[in-house]
Amino acid sequence: MRRIGALVALPLALGLASCGPGAPVDPATAISPEDRALGAEQHPALLMEFGGEYGGPTARYVRAVGERVAAGAGLQGQCTFTLVNSAVVNAFAVPGCYIYVTRGLVAVVTSEAELASVLGHELGHILGRHAQRQENRSIWRQLGVIAVSVTGSERLTRLANQAAQYFGLRYSRSQEYEADDLSVRYLQNAGYDVHAAADMLAALKRQETFMTQLQRADGARSVPEWALSHPLTERRIERARETADKTGLADDALPENEPSYFAAVDGLLFGDDPEQGFVIGSRFAHPLMRISFEAPAGFSLANSPRAIRLTGPNGISGEFGGSPLPPGGLARYAEALAAHVVGDAPAEITEVSQLVVNGLPTIILQVRLAVQDGNVPLAMAVYDGRDGQAYHFIIASPPADASAQAIARLFSSFRRLSAAEAAALRPRVIRTVRVGAGDTPATLAARTVDPAPGPLFSLLNGLEQRQLRPGSLAKIVTVVGQPGTR
Repeated sequence: MRRIGALVALPLALGLASCGPGAPVDPATAISPEDRALGAEQHPALLMEFGGEYGGPTARYVRAVGERVAAGAGLQGQCTFTLVNSAVVNAFAVPGCYIYVTRGLVAVVTSEAELASVLGHELGHILGRHAQRQENRSIWRQLGVIAVSVTGSERLTRLANQAAQYFGLRYSRSQEYEADDLSVRYLQNAGYDVHAAADMLAALKRQETFMTQLQRADGARSVPEWALSHPLTERRIERARETADKTGLADDALPENEPSYFAAVDGLLFGDDPEQGFVIGSRFAHPLMRISFEAPAGFSLANSPRAIRLTGPNGISGEFGGSPLPPGGLARYAEALAAHVVGDAPAEITEVSQLVVNGLPTIILQVRLAVQDGNVPLAMAVYDGRDGQAYHFIIASPPADASAQAIARLFSSFRRLSAAEAAALRPRVIRTVRVGAGDTPATLAARTVDPAPGPLFSLLNGLEQRQLRPGSLAKIVTVVGQPGTR
């Protein structure tokens, strides 16, 4: 969560689903003027929601690779490729040929050809007009409106879990197959190893497995976003290999450009951005704002630039955010937050408590919201951060004593960090190293800073299909600099 002026923002679905097969359209007509205008209109809102643009050499590299693949697809100079400042593993495309790839995904692939395959896959969705096949333009417009114009009723819809239709959208199996096939074609046209498409899918499958394994020990982790909006199966990987074989090109007949990729990711921020804070298990800590809270057992946390989203047992859902403290003080902030959340929906404030939580003035509001199927209890806690900022939780849950107790524990955990605690929260970056004669996966993993260094090192370097030899390149994760330096 970044220090911001706005109260909150809603997430967008990362893929627009549709159904039914169809041949890709001519590149000359694939992107309509309406598509271009819509994509340009939504681009700033998407960046704001998903972490903003990550700049520097890696971003320029992504754009260059994207342009090369776009040329192979017949769309040279017509697409916008953006590296997004997010640790989640994801890539997505929107009408108008706006292609987004996160730094989390760039970290997971192991060659330029694999990155090109990701971008080619998303171009396949554009040229396949998958977002338009089921008249999803109206859905896309509605999502765009939600992103740029947050109203109380829209927020309540999400918190009451009535907006699942927007966040459960998926591409169909036939569309994924079509995009995979097109990606192989674009790789060949762009001069990349066509077998990199299968390697890319295998890398993302490894990431899915890695995250699933961590989830068993860490409830705050989840399956990668890319795997949710583009479901991965062994059959997809097999098909990508079969499609590559049909080209008649042997594996590595065309280059993968590993050295260029490893040079481009050296110094890439890995994991949470200090400006957005760190999710550490069930704990959130922000070194710049110097705040922290601890979620009770069973909760999961998802970091974003605008808010921390929380999901808990018994149907609990909500978020944590903040804004500058208004002239009217904490009471005015609480009043404005409640009005913003409730909007024009029927609601009743059933309880207001003023107390001190870990030395911070706090107001807790209990609200009963009338919805179509009954009532939804809303609990809101607002805190004077003693730094000119106010912070808040907004939690919706079914009426249950267990839920109320868990929410109370969450609210009571919010506190300020000491200077020493904040200084200890330091960002991590990827470093490219050359494998020495005495290096092994174990010795290199020992240089990787992570709770699971061995599995992470294996994941980042694709050790299931890529062998490390003396002189070859590898990625490790190290702690460098101070919080907020990038």
